[in-house]
Amino acid sequence: MKIAIIKETKAFEKRVALSPEVCKQLIQAGFECAIEKEAGVSSFFEDTAYEAIGAKAEKNKSSLLSGADIVLKVNPLTVEEVGHMKKGAVAISFMYAATNPELIEACTKQGISAFSVDAIPRISRAQKMDALSSQANLGGYKSVIIGAYHLGKIFPLLMTAAGTIKPAKVVIMGAGVAGLQAIATAKRLGAVVEVSDIRPETKEQVQSLGGKFIEVKGDDSVKIEGGYVKGISEDFLKKQQEVIARHISEADLVITTALIPGKKAPMLVPEEVVKSMKLGSVIVDMAVEQGGNCACSEYGKTIVKHGVTIVGEPNIPSLLPLNASELYAKNIATFLLHLATKDGFKWEMDEEITKGSLIVHNGKAVHPSIVK
Repeated sequence: MKIAIIKETKAFEKRVALSPEVCKQLIQAGFECAIEKEAGVSSFFEDTAYEAIGAKAEKNKSSLLSGADIVLKVNPLTVEEVGHMKKGAVAISFMYAATNPELIEACTKQGISAFSVDAIPRISRAQKMDALSSQANLGGYKSVIIGAYHLGKIFPLLMTAAGTIKPAKVVIMGAGVAGLQAIATAKRLGAVVEVSDIRPETKEQVQSLGGKFIEVKGDDSVKIEGGYVKGISEDFLKKQQEVIARHISEADLVITTALIPGKKAPMLVPEEVVKSMKLGSVIVDMAVEQGGNCACSEYGKTIVKHGVTIVGEPNIPSLLPLNASELYAKNIATFLLHLATKDGFKWEMDEEITKGSLIVHNGKAVHPSIVK
């Protein structure tokens, strides 16, 4: 089967779906690989690196798409890209199907199949395919580095002849994969770290990394499914905001990571709380692509409001494109080799990973999130 790796077109995107190393592994497994020219340059992979391992570099995207059995991408394909695919071909990428109806319609109209890596079940045997986690891990690390860059003070305790510098205080909202990596990174840099998460089971993980857990008693409105928060009431959000407002007002750096799949990011830092923060403090809003956890954050911009620097950097993993692309490539190759051989897809429709991630099959929408 022929695999096509196409260039990302989304703003702020520097990643590529396959690295040359992983491309080589797929070629050794019997697949043919072709990449759109310069698709890997932003990730520091030159066309010659792909060609050296037996992949072709093609300039014409439409012919690349129309000749492929499998199309790999990081971000969702555009409607135009789907329109160039041949009937019966398969697309694999992040799709965010519940919030992308135009893409689903294009896939059904074109008669293709589509798998979404963000829908892969979070089960132990799918860990090597978990692109959400691999990318969030890098994002959590980079968010602390971004915050440290904008903060006008150092992180660690420093005792000098001229006096003692107190350690910076970092508050992290959300103890998922990104949040846990942010805790570990901030602690390594010497900060005092406090963490808020509505899932009580994360307390032990936070403490094991040296963070202090800010407790907010949960209620029946909090719905947890597959490790994700699937629902939360306005009353609980308000209670959470009240508890953590004091901690935020004393913080030097606040990093927000809270997301609800398929929904707008929950509002955790209203403008009133921003006003209460110290002059020169910093907020890094990792949820800005889904509306943001901070009322003042702006997509793609770093602003100063009420004396607080607020970073609305979208797609933070893409700021580490080399590592992000390497990890994503391994995720997607493991996923592909689970679904298919060089001769075709297995289509094991009752198998958990296939069933959980297949959004459209041969032009028919099949995933529960889009089939009502």
